[in-house]
Amino acid sequence: MKTIGVLTSGGDAPGMNAAIRAVVRTAIYNKLRVLGVKRGYNGLLRGEIVEMDVASVGEIIHRGGTILHTARCEEFKTEEGLKKAYNIIKIFGIDGIIVIGGDGSFRGARDLSKFGVPVIGIPGTIDNDIACTDFTIGFDTAVNTVLDALNKIRDTVTSHERVNIIEVMGRRAGDIALYAGLSGGADDIIVPEIPFNVDNICRILIEGKNRGKVSYILIVAEGTKNSFQLAKEIEEKTGLEVRVTVLGHIQRGGSPTAADRILASRMGAHAVRLLLDGKGNRVVAIRGNQIVDYDMDEALSMKRDFDHEMYELAKILSI
Repeated sequence: MKTIGVLTSGGDAPGMNAAIRAVVRTAIYNKLRVLGVKRGYNGLLRGEIVEMDVASVGEIIHRGGTILHTARCEEFKTEEGLKKAYNIIKIFGIDGIIVIGGDGSFRGARDLSKFGVPVIGIPGTIDNDIACTDFTIGFDTAVNTVLDALNKIRDTVTSHERVNIIEVMGRRAGDIALYAGLSGGADDIIVPEIPFNVDNICRILIEGKNRGKVSYILIVAEGTKNSFQLAKEIEEKTGLEVRVTVLGHIQRGGSPTAADRILASRMGAHAVRLLLDGKGNRVVAIRGNQIVDYDMDEALSMKRDFDHEMYELAKILSI
């Protein structure tokens, strides 16, 4: 192992730059050459590859997004695309690649590893939907972004005595909604993992109104019911005034939290050590605050567990 490549793929997440920094500096500390692949697999196919040194990752640990940029790539999903990527890797003398991204990025990495290229995956996604790890890079920052927005929205909701539905990201996972809802004292949390009934939500709101409550915050994960349709149904059934706030891509940006910077740094360094040990087709993860790694096929086949105990706690504390 003399030369390694690093790329970011899929949706950007706060902390990706911290992971890139850790990969580059750990590799250089161990006398390895590092090449940065720009724009994910799309850039790999086009040979958008640059030399990286200690200075090239200076002053980036606090920055959101990714200095290597990211992009989707349909061509990489084909056999021809994979062969083209393999040829580019050989042309540039890359002995192993570290991919920072989500499950889609890992599937691409797994396919590439079948050509004999050692590949290590680092989970970077705000959705926290990678089953093999307790937390993904970017999740903690996204939750804190939602929490900050929730606190601000609560001020105006209270002033106008309204119901506000805050729609958050997460694709098919409800972790952002759950963690932000519990920490922000939401009146109800609606996630894809738990069936919900609009009438039950309306009952919660009416009971609150009867005891003098004048404002409400509902957190809705994007993978559930349409928030605007939900607002319409609640207004029709309760007579309460409802507003919808869709936070959108604001959740992906911003300076990463200390937790995300530390997690990214630990995972980046571990990924380099795996390549130095001659290992490939692995995914780095954190379990019980310990950095571990799994076979990529095993990691992709794992079923994600939703924290039902935390969800029930949020229900109890919202009465």
